[in-house]
Amino acid sequence: MDFDLRQLKSFIDVADLGSFSAAAEKVGLTQPAISLHIRLLEKQLGVRLIERVGRRAQPTSAGRDLLVHARRIADEVSQAIETVAPHRSGQSGRLRIGTGATALIYFLPTILREIRRLMPGIEIRVETGNTPDIVRLLENNEIDAAIVTLPVTGRSLDLRELHREELVAVFPPDVSAIPEDIDADYLCGQPLLLYQGGNTRKLVDGWLKDSSRRVQPVMELGSVEALKTLVESGLGVAIVPAMAVHDAASKGLQTRSLMPKLERHLVLAMRRDKHMTAPLRALVAALSRPSEA
Repeated sequence: MDFDLRQLKSFIDVADLGSFSAAAEKVGLTQPAISLHIRLLEKQLGVRLIERVGRRAQPTSAGRDLLVHARRIADEVSQAIETVAPHRSGQSGRLRIGTGATALIYFLPTILREIRRLMPGIEIRVETGNTPDIVRLLENNEIDAAIVTLPVTGRSLDLRELHREELVAVFPPDVSAIPEDIDADYLCGQPLLLYQGGNTRKLVDGWLKDSSRRVQPVMELGSVEALKTLVESGLGVAIVPAMAVHDAASKGLQTRSLMPKLERHLVLAMRRDKHMTAPLRALVAALSRPSEA
């Protein structure tokens, strides 16, 4: 048996105020509307709930028994609404983001700082990994949104381009006579340090295929930060996202653009059927601002 909450509320108001007209005035309805609520509730329960004693409407014996539970139901509903209200306003809730370590370090901090400023009460969780792993988490609804590198496939996903970023060659501080135009043949003649796995590695492998030389990296690592450290130590040359070497000069590292130019495209990926919570809307809004992208 399903209760209509409006009927229960009308019953409580009539019992409390002793008048159909007063109950109607309280909620901005007509007296016939309140009377209809009571009749429908009585019909559903099969008992008389309100009776007139003189000029006053009072609950019957059955009505008094129901009133105890009706008040409890109304209180629970009110508390339930109060509980979810912070989620609606963004004062509470959770935001789960998936991305690569480089984007987390160099792209996301200003975005996350803005969201925390607007919604200090929400919980933010960030998962890092390669694009295929992050997309898998997204498809399984284990995260709410992903910032990943194209290509991304999945008919259930909505993709929004965020940022086009150049991939550059990074050389140790003591290397001299570096040409301005770095092509695949030149890099394949150097001790190559390559990023291991993910869509960024696929882009680099595709670019290196233009070389007439065999691609034989001296080392492969799963961290762009580790690649930079090894380059700084003079162990080789790496290809990394430009955002990861914005401070290259301060460490003595030397960067060069590739020829032909190589870019990766960062996109925001979400499930098409994902409910847009307040924190998720804030993420989309922050990422949509040109100054943040």
